[in-house]
Amino acid sequence: MRPISLPTVVNCLEEALGPAVIVGQDVQASPPAIQVPAERIAEVCQVLHAHETIYLDYLACITAIDNGPAAATMEVIYNLYSIPYDTSLMIKVMVPRTEEPLPIVPTVSTIWQAARWHEREAYDLVGIQFAGHPDLRRILLPADWQGHPLRQDYQPPAQYHGIDTN
Repeated sequence: MRPISLPTVVNCLEEALGPAVIVGQDVQASPPAIQVPAERIAEVCQVLHAHETIYLDYLACITAIDNGPAAATMEVIYNLYSIPYDTSLMIKVMVPRTEEPLPIVPTVSTIWQAARWHEREAYDLVGIQFAGHPDLRRILLPADWQGHPLRQDYQPPAQYHGIDTN
């Protein structure tokens, strides 16, 4: 079996979901990357997981990035892999950087169970909510921790329950 090309992935998604589903692509990225609207990530992933000639059956990682107050955006990056086709794909979604309410992206945990942990980490550290997640709560920090420490403007508290944090 041959690895699937980025044009094949793009054509598949555009046939299934329409041309507006891809808002950007980067063939030079490693792995090749597409950008989709945040509100469409779950349906894009469902097509890529279910399609018999693409079959991205493994969610390797979900990462969230704060692009900072000046850029006023955040990103969620999905690294997917097809075991039978030996193909990797990166999917990016961009959301506005907000404090209250936190940015919201649909969950993909109904497609890949591993997303439950990855989405909780992105929520905990960067402050992106995943709509439809079955158990979205902090995973690395205590439940009563204030803020999201991987945001660029995060200021840690001087103390936590009487313990110096500096």
